[in-house]
Amino acid sequence: MNSGDSGQNIVLVETQRVRGDSTEIFTDSLSVEEPLEIQIEVRIDGIRVKRSVAVTMRTPGNDSELATGFLFTEGIITKQSDIGIITAEKNNIVKVVLNDDVIVDFKSLDRHSFVASSCGVCGKKTIEAVMERCEYKVPTDTLTIASDVISSLPGMLRSWQEDFDATGGVHASALFNSDGLLIDLREDVGRHNALDKLLGSQLLHDNLPLSQRILLLSGRASFELVQKAAHAGITIVAAVGAPSSLAVELAKNTGITLLGFVRDGRFNIYSGSERIKVSQPAL
Repeated sequence: MNSGDSGQNIVLVETQRVRGDSTEIFTDSLSVEEPLEIQIEVRIDGIRVKRSVAVTMRTPGNDSELATGFLFTEGIITKQSDIGIITAEKNNIVKVVLNDDVIVDFKSLDRHSFVASSCGVCGKKTIEAVMERCEYKVPTDTLTIASDVISSLPGMLRSWQEDFDATGGVHASALFNSDGLLIDLREDVGRHNALDKLLGSQLLHDNLPLSQRILLLSGRASFELVQKAAHAGITIVAAVGAPSSLAVELAKNTGITLLGFVRDGRFNIYSGSERIKVSQPAL
């Protein structure tokens, strides 16, 4: 299970702790946050052109996956074979060379060049620009998950969060199968970065669409995270925290089962209740 590259994403800092009227000096572990520039190289009119498409503040590690996931959820690439070479260069730069048949609409890249680690839908000019066509449609199948499986997911996630154990300062995105077994996990200081790393890993292994997987988010379910999940064809999105109103609206529009406040043996169903099998029906 790869939740990051331990050793380069945690820093030790001498810190002073205050308790009542006393203080003590101790060494605290902090999550590293550094910028990553994502560049692409694409052929336009027979000429190879290199362009920077984003700078995001992230936890170092799994940078190729992060770049891949970002390019996928932004609609720049759609499949593994779109990628020629991925190179992690010096000074926190990842360059993705796209194959000759990939056509990039640079006008559609209307994000600001700087993407904060918790930006949500920053940089999008309109909601309509965000709600673009998903690469994979969420299937209207008969997949059902027992409620006790959903309730078990946060504990499973927590047991594998290595960086969170050390720092308490990172988010996580994880994929589970229908039996509640952990498939893959990524951590990052940014919620959307953690999910991009996870989706990037799955795309690089040619595992998309993810219609038979459950996505668990360690924090809240924002609109952008649900959008990324929909783009990958994920059927069920569960969050330890609350969803936003727009996230619920998007989940309903795309057919995603959206669950919030998944903790302490309980959760709320905001959309797609037909996929959750509860032993006792709601009164």
